[in-house]
Amino acid sequence: MNAARPIVIAGAGSIGCFVGGMLAAAGKPVRFLARSRMIDEIRANGLRLTSFEGIDRRLPGSSIELSDDPARLREAGIVLVCVKSADTAAMAATIAAYAPSDAIVVSLQNGVSNVATLQTHLAGHRIVAGMVPFNVVALGNGRFHRSTSGDIVVQADDTALAARLSVPGLMLRPTDDIVAVQWGKLLVNLNNAINALSGLPLRDQLSQRPWRRLLADQIDEALRATAAEGIAPVAPTPLPAAWTPRILRLPDWAFRLVAGRMIKIDPRARSSMADDLDRGRVTEIDYLQGVIVEIARRRHLDVPLTRGIVELIKHAERLGQGSPRLNPDQIRAGAV
Repeated sequence: MNAARPIVIAGAGSIGCFVGGMLAAAGKPVRFLARSRMIDEIRANGLRLTSFEGIDRRLPGSSIELSDDPARLREAGIVLVCVKSADTAAMAATIAAYAPSDAIVVSLQNGVSNVATLQTHLAGHRIVAGMVPFNVVALGNGRFHRSTSGDIVVQADDTALAARLSVPGLMLRPTDDIVAVQWGKLLVNLNNAINALSGLPLRDQLSQRPWRRLLADQIDEALRATAAEGIAPVAPTPLPAAWTPRILRLPDWAFRLVAGRMIKIDPRARSSMADDLDRGRVTEIDYLQGVIVEIARRRHLDVPLTRGIVELIKHAERLGQGSPRLNPDQIRAGAV
């Protein structure tokens, strides 16, 4: 594959704009396939990419290749898929219709089912699974702020993709077991729904033991389900995934001591599911907690907390009024 061929960001939301913007700021040839609202925002304001570590990159709108025309995929060398999980099949069909057959397609999405969906629609393409550990907040006027820490992880391949896409401020690491890494991220992402139901910033929520115990109990249910499937998740932190619930249940001072060394969270960080509720959009709950509920159904397991959180999120979606701002006891009561 010609290294000069462009990298196309398929889905210019918060993650897509941050990742694509960092690549473009480093001189990589990047094109954004985006909705008209995002195109208008970036053309008017340019892109500003910031992070809690102090990154501040600015790209004028005139320097950014933006389009809602899928024909932009025709010369792609790499396609970074950054759409929500529910939109994966539609985006895969678009890629199949327009992208060259030798374009590498990389999933930078939440959940564990997107690669299979891409493979179904993109026979013959090289599909690479990835995991984005950090959160990006859209602050408006073309500004996207990375508010938590971590390096992107991708499946190791013979094209050295991780090295080719690593730029200052945005590092990618290869792994030989991306499936286990994705399941480890899914465990972490179970907090997305709790955060959305709380209405709190992530750091405030995770600093309080009752909220962490709620997440720990949910992860316990998920670990029973993954064990029944023969899946051994790999946590995005240095500690084993099985240790996560006991760490979450630590007293506040001990949790800060242990977790503070591994995870950095900006005071403004919120989960993407919280943003979806506030904007009246359908969430990814079916691709996170919903996966655990489905395993439990097949394996005849009881996961009442996880099942109840799915119902609470779907109720909030139907109401369309943003976060219900529940407390931990209310969430547990709603999950009975």
